[in-house]
Amino acid sequence: MENLIIPFKSILPVAPPPSPPPLPQPPKQDTPLQFTSRPFIALSGKTHPRTADAHLNYLCNKGHLGEAVAVLDYVGQSGLKVRPNTYANLVESCIAENSIRLGRKVHAMVDLVESLPPFVETKLVGMYSKCGCLEDARKVFDGMRERNLYTWSAMIGAYSREKRWREVVEMFYLMVEEGVMPDGFLFPKILQACGNAGDVRTGRLIHSIVIRSGMYSYKRVRNTVLAVYAKCGELNSARRLFDSMEQKDTVTWNSLISGYCQKGEIEEAYRLFNAMQEEGIEPGLVTWNVLIASYSQMGNYDVAMELMKKMESQGVVPDVFTWTSLISGFGQNNRRSQALDLFREMLMVGIEPNGVTITSAISACASLKALNRGKEVHSVAIKMGLGDNVLVGNSLIDMYSKCEEVEAARWVFDVIKHKDAFSWNSMIKGYFNAGYCGKAHELFLTMQESDVRPNVITWNVMISGYMQNGDDDQAIVLFQRMEKDGKMRHNTASWNSLVAGYAQNGQKDKALGIFRQMQSLHVPLNSVTVLSVLPSCTNLIAVNKVKEIHGCVVRRDLESVLSVANALIDTYAKSGNIEYSRRLFDRVTLKDIITWNSMIGGYIWHGCHRSALDLYDLMRQFGLKPNRGTLVSILNAYSLAGLVEEGKRVFSTITEQHLIVPALEHYAAMVELYGRAGRLGEAVEFVENMPLEPDFSIWLALISACRIHKNIAPAVLAAERLLELEVGNHSIYQLLLQTFGLYGQSEHAVKLKRLEKDPLASKSLGESWVIRENKVYRFVADRSAPYFEHLHSWLQEIEEKVRQFESYDRLCIEDEEKEESGRIHSEKLAIAFALAGEYRAPQTIRIMKNLRMCEDCHRTAKYVTLSHGCEIYLSDSKCLHHFKDGVCSCGDYW
Repeated sequence: MENLIIPFKSILPVAPPPSPPPLPQPPKQDTPLQFTSRPFIALSGKTHPRTADAHLNYLCNKGHLGEAVAVLDYVGQSGLKVRPNTYANLVESCIAENSIRLGRKVHAMVDLVESLPPFVETKLVGMYSKCGCLEDARKVFDGMRERNLYTWSAMIGAYSREKRWREVVEMFYLMVEEGVMPDGFLFPKILQACGNAGDVRTGRLIHSIVIRSGMYSYKRVRNTVLAVYAKCGELNSARRLFDSMEQKDTVTWNSLISGYCQKGEIEEAYRLFNAMQEEGIEPGLVTWNVLIASYSQMGNYDVAMELMKKMESQGVVPDVFTWTSLISGFGQNNRRSQALDLFREMLMVGIEPNGVTITSAISACASLKALNRGKEVHSVAIKMGLGDNVLVGNSLIDMYSKCEEVEAARWVFDVIKHKDAFSWNSMIKGYFNAGYCGKAHELFLTMQESDVRPNVITWNVMISGYMQNGDDDQAIVLFQRMEKDGKMRHNTASWNSLVAGYAQNGQKDKALGIFRQMQSLHVPLNSVTVLSVLPSCTNLIAVNKVKEIHGCVVRRDLESVLSVANALIDTYAKSGNIEYSRRLFDRVTLKDIITWNSMIGGYIWHGCHRSALDLYDLMRQFGLKPNRGTLVSILNAYSLAGLVEEGKRVFSTITEQHLIVPALEHYAAMVELYGRAGRLGEAVEFVENMPLEPDFSIWLALISACRIHKNIAPAVLAAERLLELEVGNHSIYQLLLQTFGLYGQSEHAVKLKRLEKDPLASKSLGESWVIRENKVYRFVADRSAPYFEHLHSWLQEIEEKVRQFESYDRLCIEDEEKEESGRIHSEKLAIAFALAGEYRAPQTIRIMKNLRMCEDCHRTAKYVTLSHGCEIYLSDSKCLHHFKDGVCSCGDYW
């Protein structure tokens, strides 16, 4: 096609475009092939042919198509012929009746036409296409001996109605190869196909043809050329063409405004919108809808709503497209409650929703898990006759599944007449989400026997379903069967299901192993892969793995994906590299609230309260509003800084200023704020007056404050509540044992003896992991640990110096038993292992521990950093400790 030479005839068609073909009528029932009592003209070989034509035309005009076909058959049996116009009239009647059955009968008798002209075959092409038989239309077209402009127009029009844009463009090249040139009516159809197919090359070719042929003077042709450039993102070409046009109508302006909106240049689109009005052209409904849809999809809700109000004030009534754009945009941008409010308002003003509106509203209900509102929308769908619509039904299955109404979801599934793969996949996923793995597998087997065969998404749903229910063995079996039995190649999503599943089940090493296998097999990674594997690296000993994954991100050009950048910022911070986290943050050009929260949260994790507060001030300067997560981090920042009054002020604004209902994490941060400042009385009073039931985190924050500030009475209260909430939690038993032992009151003596006999209180297994020479080593508080004697000797050498270095005056309430009988806590062994021996002592030591570290180990780490000139990053179950020059980032409060 690149070297195609357009064969021009001596005279190019420049006649005014012909009238468009009549619109197809609604389908009617086929007229039965039977005779009635109406007069029938007997035909014979001596009958004048025109008599048969007259009778056939009479029957067609009166709507008696079935009888007309019977007469045509009788004409053939009598050896007569019919005129082309009569036959064309019969074909046209088949189109009007939308009867493909009678149309095929008429086509079978095409030999009865006198000297078959092209226009009759063109009529047949139109009949098949308009009755929904496009392939038959193409067969008739390909079999024609002679094809003229009208024939090509019929075939191109057929493809256009079916939105088969590529085929339209191909037909254009075929027709010009045969020496037939489109006219002013056909060129706009072909140009429309170019725009929708993104074929700007063909659009440019046609642009040059219409200029040379003189058809560029037609307004419709000019506008469709402009629309091609705009739809294909060639805005410079579109703008030059637009500026060169002396006469512009609403369609002209709409094309360019749509192009800028599509490219995301919404401000320029709005400027054109205003310029359009300044030139005296009033925006029509389409213009308003284009702008409203664009602002809504981009999350500029206020502007979108303001535009709709302005639209109404200028006398333009919003239609279903206007409302649907707003509802869909709000729903996709986490404003789902407002989307449902708009849906209700739309019904109240009398606008009837369409399938897309209903689907958008149901999706919003699914995300909110708003079952009652979902049922309301479902009832609207049924009243509109959309109850068995496949798109609406698929959304309903998803909604009911997410609202844990799996039986209702199955009812909807059974109602859908023409199920597609999405219907089956949604129902299977719904069963997995409800924990019904057996029913999911049963439906999967049923699908294999149905008309809709499982696709790659089905297999992936099965794999991820078993993973999320903890059955990774069955997931692996399905993964292996997928190619062998299902004849489906694994795609990236298949591998992602395994990575995400292992990560969610706490099997981080297996998740990383699958990720490395993907790399070795050259499976293309995507943003979901990265987001699935990064949670396995949010610890201090995985810093090298984070760098490895980041390298893959750069090679795959995924760093510009905002969700990936946000995850990297968060992961680098949690793996101990706050400096690189900030560098990544500064490189992100379009930050969202998650970007800011990730960085602020990272600073809190590292104890950098000043940096967190400065970043929060910068965020507000950019006009971003804090969300729940932001406010938790700011409360923690004021807690670290000891600024109680500022923290109280922020807490009071959560509801008053930010219109957010405080959650348990906000209350826990407030208890931490009071406790760190030693204001235990206020902390206890705050907990007692909470409108929510305190959870584990709140009582743990209170007991930590009591331990630091030596107040035993609230500690006992907190310990008892913790035992009620976490029955069977080994660490809680240790806290209770120590708390009751310290309290020494007679009423707790019985409880203390009972706890001492409980098997859960027997011992706690502290574990630590340290990285050295790119290898990870595990230590436990056990004399049988590797290198124990050597490490014990090294620790004994510094033991006295550590005691002289610092002492703590606080209640001894720890997650782990004291070091006695030669036992040494695992983090001490890890520190000794990193520094003792023939290896060169590292400048930075990274350790991860499963329990909260004790006071003695904390003091040892502080001393070692001062005496050995190193830094220690140690994350325990409470926080991150960054030891440097004898000081810890936690401020000795943990």
